[in-house]
Amino acid sequence: MPDTPAFPAFAEAPPAPPLRVVVADDNPVVRAGLTALLSGRDDLEVVAEAADGRQAYEFAVQHRPDVVLLDVRMPGVDGISALPHLVRIAPVLMMTYSRETEIVHEALRLGAGGYLVHGEFTADQLVDAVRDIKAGRAHFTPTASSALLQGFRGGPPADAGPLPDGLGTAFSASAHTETRYPTSNAQEQPTASELPGPQSAVLPSHQQPDVARSFPGSTATAGAGGVLTELSQREVEVMDLIASGMTNQEIAATCFISQKTVKNHINRIFAKLNAQSRGEAIAIWNRARRGGPGHV
Repeated sequence: MPDTPAFPAFAEAPPAPPLRVVVADDNPVVRAGLTALLSGRDDLEVVAEAADGRQAYEFAVQHRPDVVLLDVRMPGVDGISALPHLVRIAPVLMMTYSRETEIVHEALRLGAGGYLVHGEFTADQLVDAVRDIKAGRAHFTPTASSALLQGFRGGPPADAGPLPDGLGTAFSASAHTETRYPTSNAQEQPTASELPGPQSAVLPSHQQPDVARSFPGSTATAGAGGVLTELSQREVEVMDLIASGMTNQEIAATCFISQKTVKNHINRIFAKLNAQSRGEAIAIWNRARRGGPGHV
């Protein structure tokens, strides 16, 4: 019998390059947590972190990411204002504490590929959402899904008016009209300096506390006395989130830790602050943040 011909050897296909992600959120704790979570996956890479919509756009122009994770409420250029410019560069997944129906509707109308509300998704669900958004599959947490259902059942009222907190108004109407972002040729995309300038008013960032002062070397930490120096960096972050009004579940979701770990941090914080309740701990913390007398 003739020899059976051997099948040719095929080289294994090289692994696909990781999806490149830009994370935009004004809360440094959230940014750090997201970066750590996503960078721990072999097929995901965070290429830049942005603190507002303008930075998000600048980094998107620079890095050409596969996906942008975008917060809604950020100072300067908010996420809604930046969204129509970002979606011309990469798919955008909204990830935010903002759960208002009208904001969800507007984000989707402007081209967002999904909408996740903090506290309503797990780490694995977030990773799946990033992969799916790149593949063109939408992702929504329950709050956003409910807003979608409302839209199908009649939509928001016609006289709903502007979005809360001035969202979506970072650029003047004339800037929106005059600025054109071609999408047919990547080489024709505008440079970051061509993004319209924001209005002078700085938008508040509700429900997302300013925790930048809690990091080592911060002037606030150095000048606030014994209360701040008694706590570890993580405990400072957790206490800032407590003072902002977050629940244990929300803190766990923000920091990507378990609720049990949050409780352990809180117990140590209360002991160091000599506080018997959450309200007392917040009062001591706020006095320390203002540079007033605290006690431990």
